[in-house]
Amino acid sequence: MLERNHLTIIQTIEKVGTLTEAANLLCLTQSALSHSIKKLEQQLGVAVWLKEGRRLRLTQAGSAILNLADRVLPQFDHSEQVIAKMAEGSQGSLRIGMECHPCYQWLLNIVGPFLKEFPSVDLDVRQRFQFGGVGALLGFDIDVLITPDPLYVRGLEYLPVFDYEHVLVVAKSHHLADKTYVLPQDLSNENVITYPVEPSRLDIFSQFCTPAGVAVKKHTQIETTEILLQMVASGRGVAALPRWLVEDNQQALGLVPLKLGKKGIFKTINLGFRVNETRPEYLHQFIQMAQGSALINK
Repeated sequence: MLERNHLTIIQTIEKVGTLTEAANLLCLTQSALSHSIKKLEQQLGVAVWLKEGRRLRLTQAGSAILNLADRVLPQFDHSEQVIAKMAEGSQGSLRIGMECHPCYQWLLNIVGPFLKEFPSVDLDVRQRFQFGGVGALLGFDIDVLITPDPLYVRGLEYLPVFDYEHVLVVAKSHHLADKTYVLPQDLSNENVITYPVEPSRLDIFSQFCTPAGVAVKKHTQIETTEILLQMVASGRGVAALPRWLVEDNQQALGLVPLKLGKKGIFKTINLGFRVNETRPEYLHQFIQMAQGSALINK
């Protein structure tokens, strides 16, 4: 029975004391204001205010409504401000799913400027091994999916962000370091270090070794990029990573990037979205920042 306008009227009456002043303040006629409260009193079966000359005094029931108004109306106002900012695209949350472990390093270049430009937008990043990326996007668990291997299913669309070369990275002291490129058989006696992803989803296997019928000597899985690079730098194995990531660490760690085959393996990072969905302004800005950061890494 109680509505927001009832709360506003009671709060205003308590503030100004008279029906005339309350009506003026709320831009209502006295009769409309009085009728609204009289109808409420009939529904509640109790008086809300009493007249004392020109002034109005809240009854016990009216005071109870005033207490509610003092608690609830500020929440209404706050929620409306939040929703207005959401409509402007300056407030909300951006949930990002990752199907590209090394891209986490690239994403760090975007996160700082993005959070600075949108201080009222919360950011959440989830990596692929914790959930199914496509399922999470279709299930509204995330808002955007970063992936080098887009799965084209109904309801999703992808925006290419940038291209990169997938290379083998070895230590400077490694016996393959002087080669211009490597062939699948060159890895038959190597410990190949990868992220914790099933081999069928790893390009070093699916596009390079497996089609050539080559099995590697050992396959080690490491979750953290920094540790993976340190393992390669210490001669504990080799890895396949984006060229831009290897070049970022090449001098500091003594790494060498090598082409995978004579022609190399080239990939594209894509941003996946649900189709026909309105994107807030901060998501458009995130896309622009992603594209701009991609140019830096080329």
